[in-house]
Amino acid sequence: KLMLLGGSHSHPSSSSQGPIVLGRKQKALQKNRSADFNPDFVFTEKEGMYDGSWAMADVLSQLKKKRAATTLDEKIEKVRKKRKTEDKEAKSGKSEKEKEAKEGSEPEEEEDLERKDVEASEDEESETDYSSADENILTKADTLKIKERKKKKKKGQEAGGFFEDASQYDENLSFQDMNLSRPLLKAITAMGFKQPTPIQKACIPVGLLGKDICACAATGTGKTAAFALPVLERLIYKPRQAPVTRVLVLVPTRELGIQVHSVTKQLAQFCSITTCLAVGGLDVKSQEAALRAAPDILIATPGRLIDHLHNCPSFHLSSIEVLILDEADRMLDEYFEEQMKEIIRMCSHHRQTMLFSATMTDEVKDLASVSLKNPVRIFVNSNTDVAPFLRQEFIRIRPNREGDREAIVAALLMRTFTDHVMLFTQTKKQAHRMHILLGLMGLQVGELHGNLSQTQRLEALRRFKDEQIDILVATDVAARGLDIEGVKTVINFTMPNTIKHYVHRVGRTARAGRAGRSVSLVGEEERKMLKEIVKAAKAPVKARILPQDVILKFRDKIEKMEKDVYAVLQLEAEEKEMQKSEAQINTAQRLLEKGKEAPNPEPERSWFQTKEERKKEKIAKALQEFDLALRGKKKRKKFMKEAKKKGEMTAEERSQFEILKAQMFAERLAKRNRRAKRARAMPEEEPVRAPAKKQKQVKKSVFDEELTNTSKKALKQYRAGPSFEERKKLGLPHQRRGGNFKSKSRYKRRK
Repeated sequence: KLMLLGGSHSHPSSSSQGPIVLGRKQKALQKNRSADFNPDFVFTEKEGMYDGSWAMADVLSQLKKKRAATTLDEKIEKVRKKRKTEDKEAKSGKSEKEKEAKEGSEPEEEEDLERKDVEASEDEESETDYSSADENILTKADTLKIKERKKKKKKGQEAGGFFEDASQYDENLSFQDMNLSRPLLKAITAMGFKQPTPIQKACIPVGLLGKDICACAATGTGKTAAFALPVLERLIYKPRQAPVTRVLVLVPTRELGIQVHSVTKQLAQFCSITTCLAVGGLDVKSQEAALRAAPDILIATPGRLIDHLHNCPSFHLSSIEVLILDEADRMLDEYFEEQMKEIIRMCSHHRQTMLFSATMTDEVKDLASVSLKNPVRIFVNSNTDVAPFLRQEFIRIRPNREGDREAIVAALLMRTFTDHVMLFTQTKKQAHRMHILLGLMGLQVGELHGNLSQTQRLEALRRFKDEQIDILVATDVAARGLDIEGVKTVINFTMPNTIKHYVHRVGRTARAGRAGRSVSLVGEEERKMLKEIVKAAKAPVKARILPQDVILKFRDKIEKMEKDVYAVLQLEAEEKEMQKSEAQINTAQRLLEKGKEAPNPEPERSWFQTKEERKKEKIAKALQEFDLALRGKKKRKKFMKEAKKKGEMTAEERSQFEILKAQMFAERLAKRNRRAKRARAMPEEEPVRAPAKKQKQVKKSVFDEELTNTSKKALKQYRAGPSFEERKKLGLPHQRRGGNFKSKSRYKRRK
């Protein structure tokens, strides 16, 4: 006890004084140290907090809190329960009839009926199970065949139209060799990054030099860290003198914006650099407050950024030092064209610009030629390379079997791919329908598309990431950039618009060196794209064939469910009407309380285009039903008229409509490519022609040779006439030139 208290062994009386003596010693030590060391000093570095939730918390806090209506899953469950009770009632009705028949029957027959009753009750217990005959059909294995590739003709490699190519990089480069600051290296370790990926090895050293970059790498190879690390290093190395925003990152979708913001925040967790997120669907006021504080890095979608530029007086882009376009080809396509022109016009001219995408298009090259200064071209992968460990499979849809698509997808999800699946559709309507259908089959499903509110979109993503749902049905809004861990399979309901869209869709799986699988349904009209994919594939591509009786079984099941699908849609429509009327009542009440004229009404938010201009642009670029008719194609007009007459589309018509949408997009893209290209600041990229093989020269005739030879020697000879040998050959009088000495001297005298 004395030892612990710090007293001595020799004086037992000092046991009570022990701790007091120790306190004196400490005070004396502190007095001596105070000149050299401040005991209150703490390192400013925070402890690592690499957890996806902390970066998402402030995003979710910005979401507008709306009245929690019943979710679609609840409606589906309600309809399912209703169907189950109806089925049970129908079965009980049958059993009552059988009992009545039993009373007048013989004892042997009674035994048979009892046995049937037991079987019926067993069926009721295992309501979701199939009969043994059905099970035999459903457990039939799919057959897989390897699709053979036709040998490609080797083409010459593309020459760089850019001034410098840095696609070659040091294989042995590590994060420690990149001259990054200690806070960044600490964050990299906290996030679990061990070795840089090829795009990171190539981009980070060039980005640190402050050069403009145009980079292309396969999906899931770490492009976000490739542009975030050099930017953060630059901000740490050169701290800001005044509170201004110095870095702008533009992304095409809200979800990708949230993801990039999360990664950037995690990389900057040990330094004082501030980040801000300005995307649609989140609270405008809180974003304006954050922008007034002038964060170092701003991550935004184009629409919301322009809104803030025109309506937030203290916010401007004149001090931007670095502009980054993530998914640059999508940012510069026709849908973002006007907005991007406006943003680039408002940005500082003296800036570093970086373009990143998995697929580079002509629009990006146009921008590279106009906006980039001496850019460096970093193409780690080809334009249309899929992830290296992706296994590609295709299911052929026969010409008269287009209506089987829903049945095939249902069969795949029920039998083969039961979890961690993303299902891509062409339209929002089809995505919603697939959610209802698969939900009625008892699967855990979520959906993600533009018709949902931002809260619903983020909730669907969160549930899929947390493995609360097994299948996420999405449109192309989820095809770009989203890094969802553990996606095993991607299924394409129809083939997407272009090969580049296909690369992005299948890029949701097989990310960061993991394995993954994509299954695409290919109809007769989509086979051209399939051939191109097979040609470009490095690994063997497989064809999956489902047994026909399995498809028929699921088709029958879906046909029986049509009533339930309609019931769910009706419930949704009713709820929408209720919400609409409630909103109208609330606004009326507010007006009555405040009086007809509200004090200090908020000014209307301005935009860089007028309402008419926006409307025209929307109509010109929308791929809607009215667009089908506007395009003037007889086939489409007829298709839409027939659909309107019938009212409800059949399975064949629905899938046909999906394919039409993709075709319309491809047509428009082809039309744009045929337009005359604008004058360029740099020479066009032209493929280098391989040196031609030396061919044996065919001997020209004398006539051809004389006619085409325009050398000085040939002209001199032509003027002089045929030589002695030629005259001899032709049988002309052949005296040698200069043979007659007399005539020559006479000619000279005459001259």
